[in-house]
Amino acid sequence: MHSDPVASRSAESRKTNGSSPTIDAVSLAIIEQLQEDGRRPYAAIGKAVGLSEAAVRQRVQKLLDQGVMQIVAVTDPLTVGLRRQAMVGIRVEGDLDGIAEALTAMAECEYVVMTAGSFDLMVEIVCEDDDHLLEVINKRIRALPGVRSTESFVYLKLKKQTYMWGTR
Repeated sequence: MHSDPVASRSAESRKTNGSSPTIDAVSLAIIEQLQEDGRRPYAAIGKAVGLSEAAVRQRVQKLLDQGVMQIVAVTDPLTVGLRRQAMVGIRVEGDLDGIAEALTAMAECEYVVMTAGSFDLMVEIVCEDDDHLLEVINKRIRALPGVRSTESFVYLKLKKQTYMWGTR
C-alpha cells in the first residue's frame, strides 16, 4: 500500500558494479524530455534529440538498467489517504548499515539517507495519520537495536517538490 520496492531509489539496485556510468549530452537530453513528461513517446523524444525511436528506446533501457533514472508515477500522498509526512533524524550507536537496511525495508520509509552532522540517518516517513506515525517511530524505529534517539520534523505544508535536478 505504501511503497513499491520496484520503484525504490536504493543505490543497491543499480547495476553499475560500483562505477559511475558516463552520461553523454544526448542521454541528458533524453532525461530532460522524460522529466517534462514521463509518458512522452520515444518517437517524439527521438525527434527532439536527433535519434531514431529504436535508439531512444535502447538508451532509455540502458539508463534504467544502470540505475541512472527511473520512470514512476509520483502521487500526492494526501490524495491517496496518507495524511501525515515527517522527516525523522536518527542518532545511532555503532554501525549504520544494519539500521539503514531495516529502515529501507519499512514501507512507510520513502527516503533513507546516511548523513554527516547531528544525525546519522535521515528518514522521510509517509503515514495514514498521527497514530500510524507514532507507531512507526515509537514501536518500530526506536525498537531497532542501536537507535540512540530520534527527532521528528512533521510536515505542515509542502511548498515545493521537484524531480528536475538530473541534468544540471
